[in-house]
Formats: sequence, structure tokens, C-alpha cells
Amino acid sequence: MAGSHFRTRIKFCGLTRPGDARLACELGVDAVGVIFAARSRRRVAPARAAAVRAALSPLVALVALFMDNDEREVRAAIDEARPTLLQFHGGEDDAFCRRFGLPYLKGLGLGGIRVDAGALRARWPHAAGFVLDGHAPGAAGGSGQRLDPASIPADLDRPWLLAGGLDPDNVGAAVRAVRPWGVDVAGGIELAPGVKDGLRMRRFVEAVRAADADPAGAGIG
Repeated sequence: MAGSHFRTRIKFCGLTRPGDARLACELGVDAVGVIFAARSRRRVAPARAAAVRAALSPLVALVALFMDNDEREVRAAIDEARPTLLQFHGGEDDAFCRRFGLPYLKGLGLGGIRVDAGALRARWPHAAGFVLDGHAPGAAGGSGQRLDPASIPADLDRPWLLAGGLDPDNVGAAVRAVRPWGVDVAGGIELAPGVKDGLRMRRFVEAVRAADADPAGAGIG
């Protein structure tokens, strides 16, 4: 699926400012993420997430990210921010993730481990896709730890996003190496946690598109 016939999806995560959301849309990003996880430095209140949502262009998805939040917190965030889909990065099981009537992505920290694609499908059979991050299992995302390509299940037949330690200088090589369905970035395009850098945002998108246009590289995604 390498080359110009495949477009890598791009998700900017950890947005806190409507202006950053507007620029992400202008750059052609597919989705932006707002974080409600208590352990995140980029956590936002539902009202702030709603302001980010209001800044989005049509057809750009808002992803609401949770990590072991209770049901009440998830429902309150959904009611105010009206996300397109959900992302769960904690110990949530499939029954919890699908309780809210929206499609969901399951985030997994694969640092130091390898997983079987069949086991992932069995554990989260209704997941729309997976976000594969470089941090250790159970740790919070957004740590900037890169994912070892050997940890990626070669037979994963659902959409998956590569996350962990990506930035404008390395994302092109990462896309060429593993050909993910999508890439997910937070700290690699920031001035500070939750404060995005416009130039780095633009360079990140340009690097992904250049990699998409390059037929070199054997893909597994």
C-alpha cells in the first residue's frame, strides 16, 4: 500500500487551543484529539474541548481520549464536546469502550513487549482501530518514547496509527519503514504541552505527504 495510491491519515493529539485546531484543518489533518485523562499534562475540561470542536472544519474528526476515566466523566465529556469517536488508553475492556454508542480506537503501549494481532481482535472485537504507542504498558501516553517496529503485529488487519516520539524530522522515515494506516503526534509538534507550534505542524504534514509519494520502503500496514 506504499506510494501515491495510499494516503497516511494524520491525527494531531493533545490540542487545547481553538487556533491550533483551525491551523490543523488548514493543513489537511484528518483528526484532532482532546485529552481527558487525569494523568495527562494536556488534559482539558469539557468546555475547552467544545471550543476546540467548534473551530474544526467539516469532515475533520474530533477524538476524545480517556484513560481509566469513570463512566460519568466519559459521558459528561461526550455531552459537551460531541466527539466523532473515542480513544481509550487505559485498562478499559471492549464492553466499557462500546458503552457510549460511538466508534472507538484502543490505544496500546507496546514498549518492551510484542502482541499477537489475534489476541488484540479477541480482546477488543468492536474496536474501529488501534493506536500503537511506544510507552510501556499501563503508562500514560505522550511520553515521546518511540515504538520499536518489531513490536507491531505484522498481521493486524484493522486500521492502526503509529504513535510515540514522532516529529517532523523522523515521521517521514517512520512512514516509509512501516507504512501505517495513520500517524498520531502530540509532543513532536509543540512548544509546550498542549501548545502547538505552527511551523512544526506544517513540517510534520509535509513530511508525511512526501513519504506517501515515495514508492520506496516495504510496508506492513
